[in-house]
Amino acid sequence: MPRNYKSTADLLDPDPRFGSMLATKIINKIMLDGKKSTAQTIFYQAIDMASKKLPEVEDLTEIFTRAIDNVRPTVEVRSKRVGGANYQVPREVRRNRQQSLAIRWLVDNSRKKKGKPMSQRLSEEFVDAFNGQGASVSQKETLHKMAEANKAYSHFAR
Repeated sequence: MPRNYKSTADLLDPDPRFGSMLATKIINKIMLDGKKSTAQTIFYQAIDMASKKLPEVEDLTEIFTRAIDNVRPTVEVRSKRVGGANYQVPREVRRNRQQSLAIRWLVDNSRKKKGKPMSQRLSEEFVDAFNGQGASVSQKETLHKMAEANKAYSHFAR
């Protein structure tokens, strides 16, 4: 990687329909076996389906942006070994990791659902996350509860 780039995200081009880097990151996470055009089709169909379920939204980019924001975790637990015991130590999550975790959870939870086309499953996950419910949001809440429960070990954090 050339030195003047900060990360691999700087190498990405915005997606053709929305001109959004976030959309590109989601499409790249959906992509399997290098089939980017298939991943783009799935993503755009999912956004179109979600827009029908959310008629109050005028700007389509707001659908996936708010869905990601609602899934984004602020704290996580990391395992730390201290004197022969492992502790789950709560830590703040950096901004770029928050985004990548949110994207990963949305796509992975969509993949776990079976019996429907991927675009429909992703659409349902976007709508649920947009409304602050669903598997991805509950995954975030579970992580936050675990961090809250292990708050006593926060002094082990570096």
